[in-house]
Amino acid sequence: MESLLFIEDDDAIRLALSLALEDEGYSVRQAANGSEGLVAFAAHPADLILLDLRLPDMSGFEVCRALRLKSIVPIIIITAQTDTVDMVAGLEAGADDYVTKPVVPKELAARIRALLRRAHLQDASAVPLASVFGDIELRREQGIVLKSGTELSLTKTEFRLLVEFADHAGAVLSRDQLLERVWGYEYLGDSRLVDAHVRRLRVKVEEHPDDPKLIVTARGVGYRLIN
Repeated sequence: MESLLFIEDDDAIRLALSLALEDEGYSVRQAANGSEGLVAFAAHPADLILLDLRLPDMSGFEVCRALRLKSIVPIIIITAQTDTVDMVAGLEAGADDYVTKPVVPKELAARIRALLRRAHLQDASAVPLASVFGDIELRREQGIVLKSGTELSLTKTEFRLLVEFADHAGAVLSRDQLLERVWGYEYLGDSRLVDAHVRRLRVKVEEHPDDPKLIVTARGVGYRLIN
């Protein structure tokens, strides 16, 4: 049974969604604040984390960054519907996806399934292939990326994104194509997911992220990797 860690200070939301997700077949552990969540994850790592951005002791951004220092576990942030800036900031802090309040349990469950499916596909897709782009080496069989020989710390979503670019080097990939191939759904996604993750990926693989030479923008369409 796949395990979830739900970090949320609102007791009613946390309990209601936990029960709904348990009905979907997940094992759900709960934490009422950021510190408690970090301790719980350190003691028993989960397969996926649900993280509210508004926590009483520390912000969800801080929790996300702390988790990313030690794990590539998929993270879905929960934010108010009007907090677009917070949503983007949460993604750039290392989250893989987001949902807005009020949370629809069936939609949340679909997003969880998509992220876990993609995580398992990455783990299972060991093929003896490597790609080299300048000083970047993508080793699919090991699930790692090297820059000038030094291993980069990429989340599973960032790794999947780079694999898609590498598999279609030189071709323009639209945001909708990337949503379907990397996140695993067509209509639940948001193009801001793609943009935020491309920005994070550029910070890690580009010499000058603000003037990218490897992953370039096809204005009005999407992105392409220059081989």
